[in-house]
Amino acid sequence: MGDELHVEVTSEAQTDTKLEVEERGHEAVVDEPEKFGGEDEGPNPLEYMFTGLAGCLNVTIHHIANQKDIEVEKLEINVTGDIDLEKFMIGEGGRAGFQDINVEIEIETDTDYETEASLIKEAEERCPVSDNLQHETDVSVSKK
Repeated sequence: MGDELHVEVTSEAQTDTKLEVEERGHEAVVDEPEKFGGEDEGPNPLEYMFTGLAGCLNVTIHHIANQKDIEVEKLEINVTGDIDLEKFMIGEGGRAGFQDINVEIEIETDTDYETEASLIKEAEERCPVSDNLQHETDVSVSKK
């Protein structure tokens, strides 16, 4: 196997909805909107997931563009999805997660449309967050 990167996040609950998180010396707050009982002091977990996907695609697109000597002049990444809360709220129904996640990328480069489309497709395949969302990944949850 090639180079590996260990990723670690530590966190502590402050309230029923608020979580303080630390990663690599950075601090973040996870919270729910008021309509879900939170104080709206930070993005909720689903918004962080979408943020992670957009952020990873940004880095991956720029990395591949640099490898191919393509100048990225503009890049906007929008991530959307709808979730059925029945499983989360009452424990019944289908999946607790999104059925579909939609990513729209607006990109302007110094190359043509086909090359931009190819760059985006390659980024989707090479982006670690996209890979984890699109393929089954073992997740182990245990009591410490």
